[in-house]
Amino acid sequence: MMGKHYANLSFIYAIIAMIAGVFYREYTKFNYFSGQTNLSVMHTHYFLLGMLFFLALMLAEKVLSFSDKNTKKIVVIYQIGLNITGLGFLLRGLTQVWGTQLSTAMDASISGIAGIGHITIGVCILLFLVKIKRQA
Repeated sequence: MMGKHYANLSFIYAIIAMIAGVFYREYTKFNYFSGQTNLSVMHTHYFLLGMLFFLALMLAEKVLSFSDKNTKKIVVIYQIGLNITGLGFLLRGLTQVWGTQLSTAMDASISGIAGIGHITIGVCILLFLVKIKRQA
């Protein structure tokens, strides 16, 4: 049952990744922006940490059946972390495209948002690896 759930999540994050890629390309073009922006990494983060990660979990579930009652909580927390990271990239990228001069506090806040998301993702990946290792 969880294998299908992982496959569905993989599909959803593939769509989000494609939307992020198109948004990056079209939004920067619309705003005549040609520099570096964090909008460009949203696409790859959602593909790798969304689509590919859940595809790998689907395969691991099929082979090892590692999911238990607590796995859904980890999946939800992982997704929260992934989307907090995406929000941090979006905020940083939009301010870069707009040429907004950020105060030190605002700059640190945006970095903190992405950092909290990355830490959450990292902890959840470790929890998944422990579950998989126990079942292997």
